[in-house]
Amino acid sequence: MGTEAVTISLAIFIHFGILSFMAIGGGVIALAPEMRRFVVDTHPWMSNATFVDCFALAQAAPGPNMLFVTLVGLQAAGLLGALSATTAIIGPPAIFALLWLRARDRHTQLVSYDGFREAFVPLSVGMIVATAWSLGDMVLGAPGDVLLFAIAVAALTFARLNPLWLLLAGGIASSTGWV
Repeated sequence: MGTEAVTISLAIFIHFGILSFMAIGGGVIALAPEMRRFVVDTHPWMSNATFVDCFALAQAAPGPNMLFVTLVGLQAAGLLGALSATTAIIGPPAIFALLWLRARDRHTQLVSYDGFREAFVPLSVGMIVATAWSLGDMVLGAPGDVLLFAIAVAALTFARLNPLWLLLAGGIASSTGWV
């Protein structure tokens, strides 16, 4: 393991660890634009296309949405990067949740869960909308991309299709060269 991988892994651990505090209530997906900025723009450890591929693969795979964080770390710095990224995203919110539960149990008259939850709802929605906008901005360039996106949004909104059908349609469109 080279010193470069260790340096990159440490940088990812610190940055993603700080970001993880914003994932409480909204999920790690809402952090994708900032993660992309960090690993693609600020430190060119991967290309934009690789980042989008990691995100798409994690969304298509079964399991937790945070899988893309592990893939980003893996692409940037190998196994140590994957471990650093995953630990940084899971660790701080888990510790915060445990401390919150302990404080709530000891000081029931001081800690209001409802007020805390209500404060996070608009923040979570806003971060998810920002993520959707940022990801759309990254991948929507050609008219075919925009049309496929509009069809997917309409199908998910009005037809209530299973998203796997849309992934299949996107794969077919891509393999035929339509997008």
